[in-house]
Amino acid sequence: MNPFPKGRAIIRDVMGVVIAFGQNARGPIMTIVISENNNNNGALSGVKVIDLTRVLSGPFCTMLLADMGAEVIKIEPPKGDNVRNQGDMVNGYSSYFAQFNRNKKSVILDLYKESDKELLKSLLCDADVVVENFKAGVFNKMGFDYKTLKLINPKLISASVNGFGSKGEMSERPAFDFIAQALSGFMSLNGTEDSGPMRAAMPISDLVAGLYCSFGIVSALYSRVQTGKGQQVEASLTSGLISMMAYLSSESFVTGKAPKKSGNNHPILAPYGIFQTSDGEVAVAPASDKFCNIFLKSINLTNLLEDDLYNNNTNRMKNRDSLNKIVNKKMILKSSDYWIKKLNDAGCPAAKIVSLPEALNSQLTKDSEMVISSNGPEGRKIKMTGFPVKLSETPSQLYRSPPLLGEHTKEVLKTIKK
Repeated sequence: MNPFPKGRAIIRDVMGVVIAFGQNARGPIMTIVISENNNNNGALSGVKVIDLTRVLSGPFCTMLLADMGAEVIKIEPPKGDNVRNQGDMVNGYSSYFAQFNRNKKSVILDLYKESDKELLKSLLCDADVVVENFKAGVFNKMGFDYKTLKLINPKLISASVNGFGSKGEMSERPAFDFIAQALSGFMSLNGTEDSGPMRAAMPISDLVAGLYCSFGIVSALYSRVQTGKGQQVEASLTSGLISMMAYLSSESFVTGKAPKKSGNNHPILAPYGIFQTSDGEVAVAPASDKFCNIFLKSINLTNLLEDDLYNNNTNRMKNRDSLNKIVNKKMILKSSDYWIKKLNDAGCPAAKIVSLPEALNSQLTKDSEMVISSNGPEGRKIKMTGFPVKLSETPSQLYRSPPLLGEHTKEVLKTIKK
């Protein structure tokens, strides 16, 4: 085991990046195609992770570790992760699975068989991390409670992503993002008073829990350098969302009340939100009195600052509905592009509201290399989102394509010491 190897030479495969230009109905497009790079010099190179997770929260966690260079061995049942058969397919290959399982190896083990449980124990002997996202308590019932894991490998870090934590009456309930959004209070804050509760479009609790778990794992790896000991790491869907609402929770701690639904408006600032133009909508974010003055000056409404109804933020919040109507009446006279240029040139943040395909093909996304391609079946390229965290010396890379089911079973199992 070699957590955070030091003094390692860094070799960059600069030839591994190809920029592909093309054309579609929307115009020119560019994709960063990163060829598989077998020179793994990532920040977590030398860290071995046994990945027992499936679907989303756990695979997202282990994908983050794999992107940073960890060797992630995904243990799958004979029929594979359920996600292999979900989402849009490329020649029978799931793009959903590909997105969250790149840079991993796939090994088939049937953990209902004692012989395969023994193989898993053998793999854990020289692993640094094991990650699972079973319902709380299931891994223990399989014979892998933390006491047993410490006997197998005292330096092992055992990480769990679950729905509601490992304590309390709800700990053993099955969990899904929709339920976590409901129980955390997150869903109640979205939308307007008229719309009622609304979920976030993406499965945010899965993603937040996976992100927090990966952070916990890296923290535990660093702690092990100091102590020589492994430990348990836990992140839950509900706890993750509650943590992410710290800004809104601070208000509730003081008032004892639920924050008012604000929809696309800001909860404590006005004017701030989405405004109508002659050809669409523009998002405008005047996040202080300074920006508010710039905004109102840019749309020729500085007279409002002399009006007792709108002369400070407190009054603007009280009269936000009438203020928004005045702003919309002015902005609808010109196009979105006109206002976006004028406002940004003046120093007030403003942007067009774009669709996801537009965002994926935008210059911003190209500049940040947030669309990459991996090799899929029969040589087909599978597009996926790139690496959001940029390290200057040990950058994330695409080391290997998303694995076929059991692709690395023989390779990995033959390394087990008899």
